[in-house]
Amino acid sequence: MTVGISFTRWQGIGRPEWIGLDNYSRLLADANFWASFRNIGLVIVAMAVVPTLLGLVLASALYDHVGRAYGDRTASALRSGLYLPQIVPVAVTGIIWAWILHPDYGALNSILADLHLEILARNWLGDPRYALYSVMAVLIWVQLGYPVVMFMAGLQRIDPELYEAADLDGASWWQRFTRIAVPLIRPEVYVVLVTTTIAGLKIFGQIFVLTRGGPGNATLVPSYFAYRNFFERAAVGYGSAISTVLTVIIVLLTYVFLRVQARDERLGGW
Repeated sequence: MTVGISFTRWQGIGRPEWIGLDNYSRLLADANFWASFRNIGLVIVAMAVVPTLLGLVLASALYDHVGRAYGDRTASALRSGLYLPQIVPVAVTGIIWAWILHPDYGALNSILADLHLEILARNWLGDPRYALYSVMAVLIWVQLGYPVVMFMAGLQRIDPELYEAADLDGASWWQRFTRIAVPLIRPEVYVVLVTTTIAGLKIFGQIFVLTRGGPGNATLVPSYFAYRNFFERAAVGYGSAISTVLTVIIVLLTYVFLRVQARDERLGGW
């Protein structure tokens, strides 16, 4: 129905008017549409790229160092702490971070003032120069626990004798991480990259709670742009066109990821 409605002009009531490809032509000339996709590129960095890289390092450190030095329970407790933001409702985390980043009574600016660093205080969510980067920081915090859990699960299936042999050869932690851990958990890396990239493309809840796409279009993303047209402007046909384009992009990216993963498995890894 969404695809069909995208070829119409409709306000949600009455009879839809068939207009063919007009909504898609309008998209190509809409500066807000292109702005939302520029922003989503940075959102994907915050939800997929950075958490994956940090997650690899943290998971290896927890498994290979903390687990050995302080026991598996300590490593599991730290892992659970990192994963906690994943299970807290989006509305709750959004409201808490809105309080933290508030320019007048927010905890972040208050801490900076206590440290005599008032010059660094900003209107984190209200200034177009900083709003998107502030949202990205929140998204990294929310997303980080998921790759850590996935990668620690992958590390647990690696034969311990490989690490023992590397230790006998004098390998450093970094060498064990880059030569043993990362290549052997590449299936988990692919899964994390696919799921977090899709989540980044579909991001809505945090944007809705924190900024509602503002200030201006500084944090506008495709899903919120579609919502705005659907429900705030009653441009259901145009909102459907935005949603259809976003769906096609997600499907194509997922297909590319799966093809790359399949080719990698045929060639025997990285």
